[in-house]
Amino acid sequence: MPRFFTEDFREGNSFAVISGEDAVHISKSLRMREGDPITLCNKKSTDFFGTVQSIDGKQVVVEITGSCPSASEPTVQVSLFQALPKGDKMDWIVQKSVELGVFQICPVITKRCISRPEKTAWERKRERFQKISYEAAKQCGRGIVPEIGELLTLEEAFQRMSCCDLPILFYEQSSRPFAPILNCKWKSAAVLVGSEGGFEPEEAEQAVQAGITDASLGSRILRCETAPLAVLSALMFQSGNL
Repeated sequence: MPRFFTEDFREGNSFAVISGEDAVHISKSLRMREGDPITLCNKKSTDFFGTVQSIDGKQVVVEITGSCPSASEPTVQVSLFQALPKGDKMDWIVQKSVELGVFQICPVITKRCISRPEKTAWERKRERFQKISYEAAKQCGRGIVPEIGELLTLEEAFQRMSCCDLPILFYEQSSRPFAPILNCKWKSAAVLVGSEGGFEPEEAEQAVQAGITDASLGSRILRCETAPLAVLSALMFQSGNL
């Protein structure tokens, strides 16, 4: 059954409206008609079932007949703090992280980051990343659209990570295996992954002083676009969400 995001609900959620590109897709590409079944999500982990009441090419009105929690949302919240990589690697990281169930993605500037966009350029990038997140969330049936956060300094990232049950810095020089860390009970995790070249030793030391656990991903050196996906896969598997 076709599934779309919308927050435009009317009359006590008895009706909802889809507009913009999704409305065009429904009418022109899917060629849906009045009476066809459709599923909507309010981006807050709730799915609504309904039937198409009217289509005019610019908007689609749906009559809501029922609802239930989005079955695709993980039972844990994993926030990815990603040191900003160069080129288009972040596009891939955002898309695949959303598919794997990430809760939010917070880009971070570290000493070894080559990409250091100015404010205006960053806002354009952030807008593109958010669109990638939206499209990935829609494609894989997520109940939310993970937010792409503002660009953070390392110190700001440490502060936000410390609020989670399981804050981890993945550092290539760490001797601490990842697997044993997962034996504790947790509901929220914050993972920090480096850009090309990883982290400076003093950055890793700052993380430890801030209460962030350092960990290794093994003897193989993973690319900066591979490491976060490996981490998210492990966390989702360990928590029963994969």
